Amino acid sequence: MMWRALAEVLGVYRLYEYLLEKEVKSGDIPRHVAFILDGNRRWARSRGLPPWLGHRHGAEKAEEVLKWCYDLGVKTVTLYVLSTENLMRRSREEVEEILRLLEEKIEELKASGEVEKRRVRVKFIGDRASLSPSLISKIEELEKCTARFSERFLNIAVAYGGRREIIDAVRRLVMDVQAGRLSVEDINEEVFQRYLYTGDLPYPDPDLVVRTSGEERISNFLLWQIAYSELVFLDVLWPEFRKIDLLRAIRVYQSRQRRFGR
Repeated sequence: MMWRALAEVLGVYRLYEYLLEKEVKSGDIPRHVAFILDGNRRWARSRGLPPWLGHRHGAEKAEEVLKWCYDLGVKTVTLYVLSTENLMRRSREEVEEILRLLEEKIEELKASGEVEKRRVRVKFIGDRASLSPSLISKIEELEKCTARFSERFLNIAVAYGGRREIIDAVRRLVMDVQAGRLSVEDINEEVFQRYLYTGDLPYPDPDLVVRTSGEERISNFLLWQIAYSELVFLDVLWPEFRKIDLLRAIRVYQSRQRRFGR
């Protein structure tokens, strides 16, 4: 928009970002922020571009957002990249492009030294059986390379579905009961949570969930983990997401009184 471009030229955004960041840093920083990356295709379509280019710009934006989060003191970030539903319903060409882009970004992440510098443990969550052997190999290699880190955490949800995650957890739990490793009487919420994809993380439940593009839906994302999360929906397409938008979302989180079901 013209007014936005004018504000940037005049330096208004930069000043506002500085003041907002100072305010946010003085408050409670969420330990775990989860993002539903929505709006890549709409961003591309609005510019007459092919969908894959929107996903590429979205991937580059995700790299920026990760740096902003870690610089603010967020310890865990979860990115919802590709759902099981999108894997099945979107065109084969678009899905293949997303997965090819993911392979490329994994290689770039390894080569950049960013995960070593920030001591980030990377984990992919979702149904790997639906991914190609080459992508699975790259995923496992990156996870192995970062397994020793415990200062920060990055979860990348690919071919992910919240209901599927809960079903997988139930299956593993039942197998442990049948094998005698767990008794039925021992099962409670804390025990069950350990069987989820995020069960081995120090902060498995997001404090804050941010969805872009103006849509106000959960879309089968971390259904168990976000039971008490604060939800913020932003009317901005993911490739246009700015640091100001992140700071505003965190400020909204800080302004709310978390009740945890009360």
